[in-house]
Amino acid sequence: RGLSPTLQELEVTVLDARMCNNSRFWDGDIAPTMICFQGRHRGSAPAKGDSGSPLVCGKRPAVAGVMSFSSPDATDPFKPPVATSTVKYKKWIQKTLR
Repeated sequence: RGLSPTLQELEVTVLDARMCNNSRFWDGDIAPTMICFQGRHRGSAPAKGDSGSPLVCGKRPAVAGVMSFSSPDATDPFKPPVATSTVKYKKWIQKTLR
């Protein structure tokens, strides 16, 4: 299946970093600058080509992260997708945008 010409949206739940880092999941590969998440609906997950997409949250939507990587098998429940937290880089982003 090719890339969609239409902007897509996926509701996700942020997962506890300690769980994502345990030996059954990413086994310590999740840094404090990363956000681990899963699709709210079973079987829903970011796909190849979604890297760089925003992870948005809040009642007044704000970018919380940028999609970084996921397992080659997008439906693998033990390898949830990972985003880079933009909060950790806020000062750098603001400085760069000036």
